[in-house]
Amino acid sequence: MQIAMRVRTLPSILLATLLACGLATARASDDTALFWSLVRGGEPAGYLLGTIHSEDPRVLDFPEPFIDRLTANEVFAMEMVPDLPTLNRLTEFMHYQDGTTLESRIGVERFVRVRDALSDYRVPPDWISRMKVWAAMMTLSVPPPQTGFFMDFSLSLRAAGAGLKVVGLETLEQQLSFLEEMPPDQQLALLDQALDEHARVNEVHAMMVESYLAGDLQALENQVNDQLAELPPDTQRYFMSQGIEARNQRMIEALLPRLDRGRVFVAVGALHLPGDKGLISLLRQQGYELKPLPLPFSASQDGAEPEQGGDKETADAP
Repeated sequence: MQIAMRVRTLPSILLATLLACGLATARASDDTALFWSLVRGGEPAGYLLGTIHSEDPRVLDFPEPFIDRLTANEVFAMEMVPDLPTLNRLTEFMHYQDGTTLESRIGVERFVRVRDALSDYRVPPDWISRMKVWAAMMTLSVPPPQTGFFMDFSLSLRAAGAGLKVVGLETLEQQLSFLEEMPPDQQLALLDQALDEHARVNEVHAMMVESYLAGDLQALENQVNDQLAELPPDTQRYFMSQGIEARNQRMIEALLPRLDRGRVFVAVGALHLPGDKGLISLLRQQGYELKPLPLPFSASQDGAEPEQGGDKETADAP
């Protein structure tokens, strides 16, 4: 269950960074916020929050004003709802079902490295032997889970407890399709990178969380660019087109009918927000006005100066 709960991040430290809080896509200079209110026709429509896939207690420390904003909506929309049937299907997706072994796909030397690296994750040996290549690299992309309460999952529990309808903007099959269809040579290249960088996974994750809480998007962008430069151009293009842009389009198509029916709190990985093909731009194209809000976490507010200028509309809306 621990593995199933965490495989929604992407393979290697690079891809985990990108999905969790990256800014690898082009973005307008003023579109750097991670939390937005949504307004259409002068009426509140909900919120958009870029999340980070982390168990760090600081990204789970939601002040009461934020909880009030969350529970004022009718629907909580996330990338994929991690319910038990979905997690069971996810386990099946992660493993070859035809008798193929991971060792036969990656060779003896790589397999030994993967097996040794996964020793900290308490993965049963029979799991490792049947794992798909992308599942192995995904598992190695973030630190071993401790609680299973990641930011997006915690938010969904709070929303459900408050009576909001929790919905996914993608199905499991849609979310994993770009990994299932990724060319084998690209999967092997990303697995090699994950193995090479695995010793630094805790360090990199800690840096990501610090940058996220600080709202330091330039630092996040620098982290991503340093890693992105190490990948072949075709892998970069595939990831951005299929792992980000195509998914953004699916999510906006699923989200718009929900917004037409009532207020929605949207929480998705922060990489899905920026750029010409990001959710911020796509929502604006549909007539929504987006207003930036401060990050809602107590840790991100420490030492912050009070906002000046009496921007009460931005602070209170919707």
